[in-house]
Formats: sequence, structure tokens, C-alpha cells
Amino acid sequence: MKFSIYQESRRGQRKNNEDRVGHSYSREALLMVVADGMGGHLQGEVASHIAVQFLIEAFRAAATPRLADPPRFIEDAMTRAHHAILDYARARQMPDTPRTTCVACLVQDATAYWAHAGDSRLYHLREGRIRARTLDHSRVQQLVDQGLIREEAAHLHPERNRILNCLGSFTEPLVDHAPAILLHSGDTLLLCTDGLWGPLSNNTILQEFARADLMTAVPELLNAAEARAGRECDNLSAVAMTWAENESTVPHQISTGTLPADTITTRMEVFGHSGQADLTDEEIERAIAEIREAIRRNTMN
Repeated sequence: MKFSIYQESRRGQRKNNEDRVGHSYSREALLMVVADGMGGHLQGEVASHIAVQFLIEAFRAAATPRLADPPRFIEDAMTRAHHAILDYARARQMPDTPRTTCVACLVQDATAYWAHAGDSRLYHLREGRIRARTLDHSRVQQLVDQGLIREEAAHLHPERNRILNCLGSFTEPLVDHAPAILLHSGDTLLLCTDGLWGPLSNNTILQEFARADLMTAVPELLNAAEARAGRECDNLSAVAMTWAENESTVPHQISTGTLPADTITTRMEVFGHSGQADLTDEEIERAIAEIREAIRRNTMN
């Protein structure tokens, strides 16, 4: 595989950062995950962290160096991450369950497989167009689908935060799959939370990627989203990958062909280092231990 990849998460104007983002790759497969802990629910940052960490740990165990069934892997891992969140809440006897949106994409054999729950999005960009995009599981998306509001006005709607599907809820999440897509060299996959896509139009996203490579485009989009949202800026996070299978040289290109079969490269924020202003070191250590235990109990066989 040949690709370039960039990820970043920012707190925006919120007190804590409840977003999580991560990616992991072996010689033959790449996983990208973004999760947005839902405001109004206890410890959203824990839910999003469990979701991303669980998927990455499951990938590290299963990518040897390829996965037998990528779509099933994503669905099983997201469902088990949901149960790990419930386990964490039960262990702490929490009155409400932490919840999070989640979007995950797995690339193998030059083919992209993705699924989501909630309103964290994936955009597939090709030749200056949005070839595909996830559809939000939200009340506002329902209104857009029904023709009652325009998509451009969705981020201002009073029900914009009403999410209809997520991990950590009392009901089993719907892991919404998209058809697999064969990637072309130069294709970009952008996974992001609503803090990024909410203030920005589709044209803004397209223009930025047309102007610059993703190592510049993603930070510029984050800057633009922060500037347009102003004092209302939510947490905002993204991971983007540009496929370069047939390119000999592209900026910051990663080539996995010479990696040993048992090598896995991972990047994910350490819990407690993404802007949790209210957590003491002792609370962070306790949360980390409980997260690990919840994940261990739900680890894929």
C-alpha cells in the first residue's frame, strides 16, 4: 500500500475535548477511526476513547497482516465497542451511559470499506468531487431527506444535536455500512466530527483539497471551521488519507510493502492528554484502568 495520512483533534471553545481520532496500519491493511463523545451524556470522552481504542486494538489483533472479512470486522468491532462502553458504565454504576458517534474505514486490496453510527462523517473525494458521503443518523438529516430544510441550514437548526443512533445507548446501535469502493490513485478519504463539517460547506472542503495536499488541507479546514464557528466552536477532529498506489512520489508518502508481516503502526492520543480539564492524574489513571478492563472483557476472539 502507498498512501499519505494526517490526523488532528482540537478542543475548539469547549472545556474538554470529547473527540477521539486514530489510525493503524499493517503491511496490507489500514484502519481509520473518528468518534465524538456526545455532549449531555456523562463522560463522553470516555465513550469516544473506548470506541477508538477498541477498534484499533481489534485491528492490531486481526490484521496479520490482512483481515479475512473487512465489512464484518468493522461491524463486529463497533458492536463490541458499544458493549465495552456499557460494561464501563455498569462497573462504575453510572446513572446514564456514556455515548459516542463513530465512523470507521478499513482499506485493503485497494478497496475502502466503511461504516458509521451517528453524525461523524466520511467523505470520499475524487477529481474535485464528493464521490460519496455518509448520511447522518440525526433528526436534522431526516428533515433534509424530507425536503423540509436545506442542507446548508442544518448546522443552525435547533435540533442539530439530536442524534438517533450511537454507541453506548440502551438500544443496540445500527452499524450503517456503505458499499465497498475500489480506490483510484489520488482519491482522498476524510473522516471527521461535526465540529469540522458543521461550519463548512461541501465546496469549502473540495476547494481546500484541490488547492493543497492533505498535510496542508486538513489543518486549513480545521482553522476555517474554528474561525467560522467562533465562540460556539465545538471539538473538531479529522483523519484523512490520500491513496497513492500508482504514484512514485507524493508528499509524506507511506509505503508498507517492505513492512514485516507482524508490524503494526498506530497513532492515537493517550487518554487524559486531549484537554480533559476536570480530571486529576488519579482520576485519569483510574479511568484508564477501567477502560482497559471493559475492553478486555469484550475483546474479539
